[in-house]
Amino acid sequence: MTTPNNSPQSYSNPTPGVGVPEQSIGFILQRGGDELYLEKVPNRFTIRLVNPSDGPESWPLPAGVTHLTSFSQVHLEEYQTEPANLEKAMQAARDNEAICFVSHVYNVRNSPYTLVYLTNEITVQFNEAVKKETRDSITNAAGLRLQKPLAGIPNTFIYNVTKQATENPVKIANRLISRPDIMLAEPNVVVLTVNHYRPRDTMYPKQWYLYNAGGPGMVAGAHIDIEKAWDITRGVRSVVVAITDDSVDLRHPDFQGVGKIVAPRDFKERDFLPLPGEAEDNHGTSCAGVAVAEETGAGIVGVAPGCSLMPLRTTGYLDDTSIEDLFEWAIQKNAAVVSCSWGASAVYFPLSLRQSSALNRAATQGRDGKGCVIIFAAGNSNRPTTGTVNERGWPNNVVTGSTKWLAGFTVHPDVITVAASTSLNKKAAYSNWGPTISVCAPSNNAPPGIWLQETGYIATAPQVAMSFDGLGVFTTDRVGSVGYDSSDFTSDFGGTSSATPVVAGVAALILSVNPDLTAQQVKQILQSSADKIIDRDKDPQLGFNYGTYDANGFSQWFGYGKVNAYKAVIAAQKTVSPSWLRVSRQLQGRNDFAVVIPDGDLRGVTSAIRVNDNSPVLDLRVTVNIEHQFMGDLEVYLVAPSGKKALLQNRSLGARKSLQMSYSMQDTPALRLLANEPASGVWMLQVIDYSPEDVGTLKSWDLIIGL
Repeated sequence: MTTPNNSPQSYSNPTPGVGVPEQSIGFILQRGGDELYLEKVPNRFTIRLVNPSDGPESWPLPAGVTHLTSFSQVHLEEYQTEPANLEKAMQAARDNEAICFVSHVYNVRNSPYTLVYLTNEITVQFNEAVKKETRDSITNAAGLRLQKPLAGIPNTFIYNVTKQATENPVKIANRLISRPDIMLAEPNVVVLTVNHYRPRDTMYPKQWYLYNAGGPGMVAGAHIDIEKAWDITRGVRSVVVAITDDSVDLRHPDFQGVGKIVAPRDFKERDFLPLPGEAEDNHGTSCAGVAVAEETGAGIVGVAPGCSLMPLRTTGYLDDTSIEDLFEWAIQKNAAVVSCSWGASAVYFPLSLRQSSALNRAATQGRDGKGCVIIFAAGNSNRPTTGTVNERGWPNNVVTGSTKWLAGFTVHPDVITVAASTSLNKKAAYSNWGPTISVCAPSNNAPPGIWLQETGYIATAPQVAMSFDGLGVFTTDRVGSVGYDSSDFTSDFGGTSSATPVVAGVAALILSVNPDLTAQQVKQILQSSADKIIDRDKDPQLGFNYGTYDANGFSQWFGYGKVNAYKAVIAAQKTVSPSWLRVSRQLQGRNDFAVVIPDGDLRGVTSAIRVNDNSPVLDLRVTVNIEHQFMGDLEVYLVAPSGKKALLQNRSLGARKSLQMSYSMQDTPALRLLANEPASGVWMLQVIDYSPEDVGTLKSWDLIIGL
């Protein structure tokens, strides 16, 4: 990438005075409809090699430059040098033909230990009226090359910044977003993840959080009432819980059992064995034990011991691609519950469009259209998931004054956000809070903290004059002397990291008794069945008291209350599944008259089945039989008598020669658009061939209507 300059390009703001001021255009990061203010790190920069497989040693390092780390997921290499040498070193990298991208490293203002790394990707969403020729003209002038459209979002594309670009991705995005024909422009950035917990040394050998009758350090009722829930179900193997974390030690005895492990994936090492690779890779093993440790007669037992475990080792970074790949795997491999005990290492960080879209796809398209249940930890800073706090007293004033806090994943509408309570049924001192908390679950107690990325440790927030009463969580640890403890278990796991897999396990029990529930129904059951624990004490750090409930039954500290496994399972058994599953009778029709599909004709061909019952449609199942020389040319629609259409099959079948497939409301969400339509009239199957040369025939189709 050549030296950035501030000269306007043909893609710059066509309306003077609109958009980001010129003096700030390189330092305002547009993200999720919000703005983050960036500051350059004075001694670091990154590059991307033309051929990433060459490795960081493939170009001669300028004098005084050392290699720090590789971000393999996005093919970035990070380097360090003295501040006085930074620009000279970066220019040497720009002049090297083996390098296609060079960038500064940034901090986020008011979050100085949050490092932001720019990639060479930009997401651009155009207005509906913008034609391809105009899109190409705008992006070519900016030095962008089309990579691919963004799935599920119309008129939205992912571009690569080429070496012909004269500005960095932040500047390019800000110039693009100021245009009236562009709705959004976001650079893809990398920020490190942080796990929401720190283990403590005190040993407590019992899993009090599952069930207890009171005793030292605990009160009766601080548990999730699991024993009565287990009388109904201990979980079934068909319900898969994905633990997305730093790794899972699959050698642990409590993860053994026939069919226990399903679709493991290591996104960091890009293989299928997500084992710990670093000394600090302990977190995921403990989370997995809380949620689904197998009942073996020894060791511990998880909330849902009969359910399957999908261990997913994350990249450790929150770039768009990492999030998309993670949740796409969960969709494709049929995860029922996705447990995420992590978030951005930032005070204020909104989700990008691509990240938000990835969560929405999983929550609406996973589990054959019923949605993955996505659960996120609220965080451990005793700060709002979204809101403003007047900060003072932090070590070295790392955060000071009126400060906006935002944990982007925790405010997504499709997410269940989990806070932490203690063994005394109080708010955990560290637990984040706010209007987006769904429920809380029992965990340990400890001082609030924030991860300092630069130094790699948890910094205690401004001191809290209190004792941190409460027991730790007893769970699995890495096998042997490595891990949090010298044994195979740890007795002091905690944070909202530990509360989150508790809720994931309860969600898995819910789906074990009623697998047809949607993700939103599971969220509603967890909230409506929760126990209304109350904490009337003021927070000793900030002076707030949000431990009671408003007229809607909501508390900023506890959400709708502490999860109760027994009440949730009972509620799930009583919850009526969606309307397309409540079928009392069926009508069936078939058309065996073969018709030729017009080649390259956008009008397509239709085939009819008449229905004479005027009852509302509750369920639909369509079976088609098509032969064609290139199935990837075809789209197939079901057209209701009212004219409303549902896309059954898009142009994704490639070189296949035949299609014999059934589509139902359970696995084809588009069919749900026709729910409650009157059944009476002519139903049509429409097949359209979008490309000339290859030909084929619609041989037959069946229609079953549930009423």
